[in-house]
Amino acid sequence: MENISHGFDEHHVLHNLKHFLPAQNPLKDFVHHNTLHAFQQKNFFEALHQASEIFGYKTYLSLDNFRERFAKKEINEAVLKSVIKRKKGESNLTQWMDRLLSKDYDESINPRIGSLRSNWKNGYAMNLEKSTYGILFKILCSYLDQGIAISQFPVHNKGFLESIKEIDKNSGVGLLKTKRAKELLQKNASIKDLLQIIVGDESYFEQYLFDQQFGHPGWSGMISTIEDNPSSLLDTKVISLKEMIQFELLLELDTLDQKFNEIWAPLAFKIKDKPIELFAKVKDNELFETLSLWQEAFEWSFYDQVLAGIKTTTPDNEKVRASFQGLFCMDDRECSFRRHIEHQDKQAVTFGTAAFFNFEFFYQPVNGKFFTKLCPAPVTPKYLVKEMNRKKKQAKDLHYHKESHSLFFGWIISQTLGFSSAFKLFLNIFRPAMTPATSSSFKHLNKKSKLHIENKDIHETEDGLQVGFTIEEMANRVEGLLKSIGLVENFAPIVYVVGHGATSVNNTHYAGYDCGACCGRPSSVNAKVASFAANHPKVREELRRRGIDIPYTTQFLPALHDTTRDEIVFYDEDTLTEFNRNLHHHNELTFLNALDNNAKERSRRFDTIDTKKTLKNVHEKIKLRSVSLFEPRPELNHATNAMCVIGRRSLSKQLFLDRRSFMNSYDYTIDPNGDYLAGILGAVAPVGGGINLEYYFSRVDNHKLGAGSKLPHNVMGLIGVANGIDGDLRPGLPSQMIEVHDPIRLLVIVEHLPEVAKYAISKNPVTYEWFKNQWVKLVVVNPETHELFHFEDEKFSPYTPIIDKVEVIHDELKLAEQTQENLPIYILN
Repeated sequence: MENISHGFDEHHVLHNLKHFLPAQNPLKDFVHHNTLHAFQQKNFFEALHQASEIFGYKTYLSLDNFRERFAKKEINEAVLKSVIKRKKGESNLTQWMDRLLSKDYDESINPRIGSLRSNWKNGYAMNLEKSTYGILFKILCSYLDQGIAISQFPVHNKGFLESIKEIDKNSGVGLLKTKRAKELLQKNASIKDLLQIIVGDESYFEQYLFDQQFGHPGWSGMISTIEDNPSSLLDTKVISLKEMIQFELLLELDTLDQKFNEIWAPLAFKIKDKPIELFAKVKDNELFETLSLWQEAFEWSFYDQVLAGIKTTTPDNEKVRASFQGLFCMDDRECSFRRHIEHQDKQAVTFGTAAFFNFEFFYQPVNGKFFTKLCPAPVTPKYLVKEMNRKKKQAKDLHYHKESHSLFFGWIISQTLGFSSAFKLFLNIFRPAMTPATSSSFKHLNKKSKLHIENKDIHETEDGLQVGFTIEEMANRVEGLLKSIGLVENFAPIVYVVGHGATSVNNTHYAGYDCGACCGRPSSVNAKVASFAANHPKVREELRRRGIDIPYTTQFLPALHDTTRDEIVFYDEDTLTEFNRNLHHHNELTFLNALDNNAKERSRRFDTIDTKKTLKNVHEKIKLRSVSLFEPRPELNHATNAMCVIGRRSLSKQLFLDRRSFMNSYDYTIDPNGDYLAGILGAVAPVGGGINLEYYFSRVDNHKLGAGSKLPHNVMGLIGVANGIDGDLRPGLPSQMIEVHDPIRLLVIVEHLPEVAKYAISKNPVTYEWFKNQWVKLVVVNPETHELFHFEDEKFSPYTPIIDKVEVIHDELKLAEQTQENLPIYILN
């Protein structure tokens, strides 16, 4: 072994580990994010290459998959040739076409991470992972448990390592078996001290720790996240990645001492190879060049259709007298719902925005022990909205009683309720129904609930949070909301503020189905708060002074759309005037008919539903699958996301986008300087881009970057899921959420002048990084000339679609009966 002197900086290595480990929150706060966030400072394709070479991730579809899509014309030949000419030059077109279509490549991956620890098997004939992971994962899960365990961790109020020390010191058996490991635990042996014994040569320490922690990135990433954000657990626990590594090293030392009785050489003494520079520059690779060309061609085959559709249609921006207006989430699942509403009522006008509706706060339901964050994850609210006291009936089921796990009562319950439980389980196959175990969006806020929203005394606080909003604070937020979406005049008699949520059962990733702008919660409370503020007479007086005159006859009405069941509930209907109440009853029919049509359009993706049945029959099947215990796909969530339109509704209203678009309303005439646009893009990039990229990476590598199949998942301590009883936590998305997803980057289409869009994206360096490094794509539509401009290499260049014709359709529901696959972009007539 050649001894190379490399200094080991523990703080630096821990910082690097935390940077590259998964950053997924516990299940209750599951929010989508860029899986490769650690590489985001690099260009997209450079990052994919590095992530694959260093960590062994698959970052593209396979060559065979791309070639199959080309054969099926999902990748347009003209687009592919255009990409090659732009990237490699026209003179090299034939050569690169041959490489892409015919050349064989070795697609196997030999990552830098993992090679060092493999020497335990080669040199010591032992599987160190198998010997340590079982006890490590069980201890971590027991310590962090949020309510599954019958009894608490024996010592849990002193921090993780201190608790381990006390248990090992005072218990009869102890967690560690050997004398040396026990002594080192009690002496608080440092990571460096332990590595000196186990590895020996300091130059290998960093590589060893990366190998070790990326052997179980799920648990390591979760510990790192909890360390940085302890409030992510309701039952907070003190733990750090450093403590976890110390404990794991002690377990390894203990295992080695049990087998070799302290008579064994450190790992480095049996290694001939020099340490690997984990993050050294990755060499260029023809395979990755080929894959990047395929990826661009795949993406632009879709982008070009969309841009051709926009270029072909002529927006109608004439102001109409709206029968009603609706504010919906920008969520791609609301894309088709809005379209069906507009088809049912030609005078209805819909808008899209982030569904926290510009009101950021914590929420405390009646009898609630904890505060729930209802705003985007990066925001830290200073306000608290509380539900006022009311009689609350909590549905109960003795099957879920804690004593059902005890020896005596467990036996009693199994001998009595066990028979009815088996019968209910059998019935659930044929007739699923709501149970106390169902996660329903409508349970988040009762129709009769009253909220403490207005603050009349700024000294009224609770846990450092101001209870409610003052008049000025409400006016600021309503003004920002209305100006950002372009609704500052021509108000309809009723403006619906429609939040969204989802319903499912036996679904560990339920938070990922709710509103991402509300930290994975239904946005019904936000809709109610925003409507209260917009209806407040003093808020309207202040808005009038600011140039927004809302007629006294206009009323904002909160609602919640359940995207799984395609149902809607309206709140505060008793506040409507008699005139508006009559209008509302008429509008309700529009919503109900639109929901039936939306359910039919969604049903084409589900194998168990005959889309050709009647609307009511299909809708009923959609509702039943949402509460079926045996249904791993209650809905497909964001599985078809591919683009985001930021502009007036007229820009895309004539296009059939197949539920693939986030839609954020914006009127450039109200925001000529682009300040509101900067705010929108500052949210669209991390939220829309985060959703898009988590789906992308979970689709291309569901084993390492996704969660695999839901079917073998077990919930671990209510914080994550693992395969089996003692596996690593699975970050990312299950295969049932991504199997229909086309992994392409989010195309953001902005309606404004290119120079203003450049100002908007560059105003915040964090936002600019998304666009500069091409993690999301940007095309600007000049609203005055209708010209297209593509942003690449930090500048805008004119773009002319390759496709010169987009087909026209008259009934999109007929398409729903024809195929389960993604549909082309069409013009609606």
